[in-house]
Amino acid sequence: MVFSSILFLFRFFPAAILIYFVVPRKMKNLAIFLLSLFFYSWGEPKYFPIMIASVLVDYFVGQGIQRFGHNRAICKWLLVVSMVFNLGMLGFFKYTGFFVENLNALLGLSLRAPNITLPIGISFYTFQTMSYSIDVYRGKVKAERNIIDFAAFVTLFPQLIAGPIVRYADISKELKERTIDLGQISEGVAVFIMGLGKKVLIANNIGALWTEISETLGFGGISAPLAWMGAAAYTLQIYFDFSGYSQMAIGLGKMMGFNFPQNFNFPYISKSFTEFWRRWHMTLGSWFREYLYFPLGGSRVDSKIRLYFNLFVVWFCTGFWHGANWNFILWGLFFLVFLIIEKSFLLPYLDKGKVWPHVYVLFFLLISWVIFAVTDLSQLGIILGRMFSFSAGTDWVYYLRNYAVTFAVAILFSTPLPWKLYCKVKDCTAVNLVLMGGVLVLSVAYLVDATYNPFLYFRF
Repeated sequence: MVFSSILFLFRFFPAAILIYFVVPRKMKNLAIFLLSLFFYSWGEPKYFPIMIASVLVDYFVGQGIQRFGHNRAICKWLLVVSMVFNLGMLGFFKYTGFFVENLNALLGLSLRAPNITLPIGISFYTFQTMSYSIDVYRGKVKAERNIIDFAAFVTLFPQLIAGPIVRYADISKELKERTIDLGQISEGVAVFIMGLGKKVLIANNIGALWTEISETLGFGGISAPLAWMGAAAYTLQIYFDFSGYSQMAIGLGKMMGFNFPQNFNFPYISKSFTEFWRRWHMTLGSWFREYLYFPLGGSRVDSKIRLYFNLFVVWFCTGFWHGANWNFILWGLFFLVFLIIEKSFLLPYLDKGKVWPHVYVLFFLLISWVIFAVTDLSQLGIILGRMFSFSAGTDWVYYLRNYAVTFAVAILFSTPLPWKLYCKVKDCTAVNLVLMGGVLVLSVAYLVDATYNPFLYFRF
């Protein structure tokens, strides 16, 4: 069940929000837990026990660390239990097939790769629960004593499937006591509708071009301009798809009294890749900095070789986290190269530049998202070859005519300008109602009529 579906919008969510507001204050976290389990089990009931196990293991690990805080040896072993369990579950479900296939190719074996379905959201909630155990071990937060409150944190359905990655420290106070007023609900509804519009009206429409090029036309016979148009379409699609879903999650959280951290901040206006990764998937970047980069020593190391090693580990893991294919690892290492170049000498020049830094970022971002999108390395080679083939052709004219308006709207809304204009009028109730009502009606009309409604981050 995804947020951008008729099932969620007109069945699950109205029933869930009614139950949530009707139950007494002391039972709201229990309601969240049960509703979240229902939401998760709707798509994959067979993985229901995994979610329960994740709750139980990290809850008791946290309790153990809190109880034996004076004995660091026991605490370390408890932390190891949490890490092994979470990374083990993630590794088994997400990477078993990848390792078996590569062992077969490397050693000439014929091991059978198991047919394992990836549990929805496992990449996100394992990181959340691990961060809880680590923070308790570090003494940054106290272990949650109420298992229902902890279960509500782990399973919280607004951000369960695709983030933002919410750490326990982010919402620990709100789990205990949160106030909900009409102003906050109204703001949450507006944020949700804007996210829905991003996903349905922009991401789906611009993404149709990439789907047609990759699945219908094929990469081998397209011209260079059309290949670049496809790359641009996917670049815009993945931004509006993922940021729209994150925005819907943040809006739902506000309606329920939670303030989730921001996940996107107009990343395509960046002047460097260093800046880009401060604006893109911000909660994931924060997680890797806090729990991997800094423990390795970060940038406060004695040599550049060690710094580059730390960056390599982080970006290898960042790429591999996104998927069990070599293209994701290449994607992570692609960014590594540019970040090392920027840290070495380029960043001061980029900061001083006006136009050319944006051109530099956008040009290589298009290439990076092609690497991300195409999991078959042979097909990846073909489309990259077409992009730099300098074959003009005429096929792109037809698609430009059909998608020009969509491109223009997507590019405009990837900048802060529409948001700045909205901020000037959002305090006017009538204008806000018309804008949000219009976006909602158009989005629902699209969902009723259309069959194309993918969610790209579902597979991660």
